Amino acid sequence: MTARIRQFLRKRAEDGPCLVVDLDVVRENYLAFAKALPDTKVFYAVKANPAPEVLALLAALGSSFDAASVTEIEMALAAGATADRISFGNTIKKERDVARAYALGVRLYAVDCIAEVEKIARAAPGARVFCRILSDCVGAEWPLSRKCGCEPAMAPDVLEHAHRLGLTACGVSFHVGSQQRNPQAWDRALASVAAVFRECGERGINLAMVNLGGGFPTRYLKNVPTVKTYGSAIFRALRRHFGNRIPETIIEPGRGMIGNAGVIEAEVVLVSKKNENDDVRWVYLDIGKFGGLAETMDESIRYPIRTPRDGDDLAPCVIAGPTCDSADVMYEREPYALPISLEIGDKLLIEGTGAYTATYASVAFNGFPPLKTYHI
Repeated sequence: MTARIRQFLRKRAEDGPCLVVDLDVVRENYLAFAKALPDTKVFYAVKANPAPEVLALLAALGSSFDAASVTEIEMALAAGATADRISFGNTIKKERDVARAYALGVRLYAVDCIAEVEKIARAAPGARVFCRILSDCVGAEWPLSRKCGCEPAMAPDVLEHAHRLGLTACGVSFHVGSQQRNPQAWDRALASVAAVFRECGERGINLAMVNLGGGFPTRYLKNVPTVKTYGSAIFRALRRHFGNRIPETIIEPGRGMIGNAGVIEAEVVLVSKKNENDDVRWVYLDIGKFGGLAETMDESIRYPIRTPRDGDDLAPCVIAGPTCDSADVMYEREPYALPISLEIGDKLLIEGTGAYTATYASVAFNGFPPLKTYHI
């Protein structure tokens, strides 16, 4: 936690949980990505944290933007980005949304099947498209499903269809899984990408761009490699699979851009046991899965939690949220060690929460308001 966040929370008088994001950390992260991959364009994944303050900062720094919806496109434009710096990266789009994006000036679109290509050909004639392929996501703490992307062998057909319909088939994208702690994961994916490039070349289609996706991690309880390490590994993989003819590349960091910039302050509402003989206590907070901590689902993301009683003896705890929904339990399968002395009213700091928290918070489930957010 930065000194700026600590000072802000010390002066905050309002009640309820809140997220505080230090924009200086976001700036440092962007510059680190730009330095680690100097020939690669940065397309910030807006969905990670679409706060206007974050988007305006990144737009001013020169970032481009990966948008998942028309609303995110409009937010990026409002923040100062130009349409040529926006990619409509969702492979699942209504045709009228494609038309709206095209009217706003967006010319770069993701596809993963022929039906999506046909939508874009009708609603965004002459646009550039890239085909997303599936990746195994081995090594990711938040693996992705098969929802977005096609098998690599199918990609040449998708891109050839785009070419025949008058679109510019420009490249291939993939995602190695969120919170990917293995820098070599990009090598496996790029081997598949290179094969797609070769097949398309044999069909007379010269692809020019590789979207390296996101997956860049932030630090939670485990150390992660530096951005420089990822940059070096990716460059070696590009050289290995493309030789001296490295294509244009873009990355889509979200979690890695803003995760470590944010801290959530929460309060202990209740500490209890289910049985007098239980060794495990239940600690209920005023924030849970429905208040912004959705990524604790399946206990995939384990956030660092600081307490005012750190240093005291620890004991295992189940951590749950304040709602009456039985799914609002964050860590139970693997209880979380917290101080035995923890009491009702104690304020906890949940670190690494700058990404995928406020945007996941429900509007008013059980009457609880959305997570308050501050960007300083």
